[in-house]
Amino acid sequence: MADETVPPTDQPIMGSLRLPREGEILGVVIGTVGGGRLVVACKDGKERMCRIPGKIRRNIWVRDGDIVIIKPWEIGGDKKADVVWRYNKLQAEFLRNKGHIK
Repeated sequence: MADETVPPTDQPIMGSLRLPREGEILGVVIGTVGGGRLVVACKDGKERMCRIPGKIRRNIWVRDGDIVIIKPWEIGGDKKADVVWRYNKLQAEFLRNKGHIK
């Protein structure tokens, strides 16, 4: 048997943290509409109707209060967007501590 190193339990494991790229915005989910659509309060002060693309919809579950990265549409970008990424609880708390979100 090989010796396996076990990380200490008091320090949570967190991979690399994805931050918004150019043209992407952080937001908080404030409601679900149904049909893979969400209402998101964005960091720029606007509320957008966001859809979850099928690629993401099959792999994650987005709930109210989750922190997400959205990409506004080119046409109607002030009102509509796509969800690009969802942070888990540990990552969201890290973003709050660093001041990226309130």
